[in-house]
Amino acid sequence: MRQAPYVYYYEYAKKIIKINTFVFIPFCFIDIIGSKKYGEGRVGGTMKTTEQHYSIKEAMLFSQRIAQLSKALWKSIEKDWQRWIKPFDLNINEHHILWIAYHFKGASISEIAKFGVMHVSTAFNFSKKLEEKGLLSFSKKQDDKRNTYIELTEKGEEVLMRLMETYDPTKNAVFNGALPLRELYGKFPEILEMMCIVRNIYGDDFMEIFERAFENIKEDFIEQDGKLVKRKPKTEEHEKELASQAN
Repeated sequence: MRQAPYVYYYEYAKKIIKINTFVFIPFCFIDIIGSKKYGEGRVGGTMKTTEQHYSIKEAMLFSQRIAQLSKALWKSIEKDWQRWIKPFDLNINEHHILWIAYHFKGASISEIAKFGVMHVSTAFNFSKKLEEKGLLSFSKKQDDKRNTYIELTEKGEEVLMRLMETYDPTKNAVFNGALPLRELYGKFPEILEMMCIVRNIYGDDFMEIFERAFENIKEDFIEQDGKLVKRKPKTEEHEKELASQAN
């Protein structure tokens, strides 16, 4: 009797991923690894299988559960996000564009649209508003005249840094909702299953940029007096260290 595909994925995953008591590694999270090995491919970001292993009722219950939970979460997320950025005269799309431009060190409008999950016209129009505020600059590359590129201005980066400094987790409902789980397990939920679903919908590039952004935050920022502040360049830190040793 032929084993189900997920058995192969699980066995493969065990060799490369340490599965602990509290974290379940979903099989689809390693579909890229297992698909070629076991002859199954991804089509349009989803797994292609020869058999249907689910019922219509099961599919409807799952998709509606996700839809309604996402709607409830988004209402809370949107409210907290707007409260956070309101003092800086920004809306959510504008803040998201500044965020992407920072992590890309400059990005095309099409990249902003893709990774900001918005229409190209939306990305362009809000980028123009940010340019009018002096937070972004537009340019063309010598080897790519077709695409318009945006970059943070000095003022734009300053606004983004001030936003990071004013972040207050106690005013974030999702954070507070997850806090009991951290107290129970010693860490926040890793939401691997949700990341797996997003990866299968939007593709690997999307998730790579997603992860890069948060790695940048870990590398670029430190906590100081209860605030997130940008880490000083290593040369500057080294000079201060030498000065303190001299004294």
